[in-house]
Amino acid sequence: MKAFRYIVMSLLIAGLVFAAAAPQKGGEDETGPYEVMPNWPQPFHDEGWTWGSTAAVWAESPDRVFVFQRGELDVLKDKPGGGGLPTRAATNGKPRWQNCLMVFDRNGKLVESWRQHDDKFIRPHRIVISPFDAEKHIWLVDDGAHQVFKFTNDGKKLVMVIGEKAKPGNDEYHFNRPTDIAFLPNGDFYVSDGYVNTRVLKYSKDGKFLFQWGKPGKGPSEFNLVHGISIDVDRQRIYVSDRSNSRIQVFDLDGKYIEEWNNIRSPYYLALTKDHELVVSDGVTQKILKYDLHGKLLHGWGTFGAFPGGLWGVHQVNVDSEGNLYLAEVFNGRVQKLRPKPGAERARLIAQTTHSLTK
Repeated sequence: MKAFRYIVMSLLIAGLVFAAAAPQKGGEDETGPYEVMPNWPQPFHDEGWTWGSTAAVWAESPDRVFVFQRGELDVLKDKPGGGGLPTRAATNGKPRWQNCLMVFDRNGKLVESWRQHDDKFIRPHRIVISPFDAEKHIWLVDDGAHQVFKFTNDGKKLVMVIGEKAKPGNDEYHFNRPTDIAFLPNGDFYVSDGYVNTRVLKYSKDGKFLFQWGKPGKGPSEFNLVHGISIDVDRQRIYVSDRSNSRIQVFDLDGKYIEEWNNIRSPYYLALTKDHELVVSDGVTQKILKYDLHGKLLHGWGTFGAFPGGLWGVHQVNVDSEGNLYLAEVFNGRVQKLRPKPGAERARLIAQTTHSLTK
């Protein structure tokens, strides 16, 4: 009798385990190993106004997430999307110029807005914090102003500016629509420049020009829209998004050409991770891609749309210390926070970037 009861109980337990492990029916794996966090960020705009084109996001910590947007749009006139496919791009609206740089906590509550600096910006493009800076200065790239800014972490002081507002150029201290920044441990930094200029420049920690490389074209060390830059965790190689040439070029720290990875349709953003992988957002396929450092595609996911989890123009990607993923979308006009799904395969997740971590 006891043996019979044992068999019955074993079968019942096995059935429960099978039921728990049964695969979910349906679905399209739209967000890969992540799920969208609802109601993040929380509404904060004045009545009748909504997000503008959102270019950049940076999670200093889960409770201090910076977002850089291009003003606010009129809900009735310029709202870019509905519940499914977008109806118009957020870049086509006519924004009012406020709340360009904001900070949110882990629940999506607005905790800071640097409205005192709104008049400095023309077309926000990127946010970066050097992983080697104990004071965590906030670096902002504005390609419309042709400038790179360095602020104290609280936004109370502007520490450094390179470039002249609304005055494009291609000399040592003028840009023509710069796009991104990457740092070395000694404080020196590289600037990708950019939409019009076709070069990468290196500066000392104090903003002194050191050298540059690049020219227009399709060959090695030639560019067509230099849109992003990142340095690997070993500080040996620099990866540059050559967006309109549909490739990524790889250089040493002195700007010497090493190799290129072709057939990436439009690499909007790229960043090396602590796992020695490269994460890329593609502005044509609307995918989040992950490569090993030999250029092999490891994983990719993403679906065009304005619904939660849909993507349109992911312009910057960032990961916080808890593994949450943040996506800033220029065309949907929003920032999304995604968290790893329960039981998500670790190999498919994106680690923190070398922008955010020391070796």
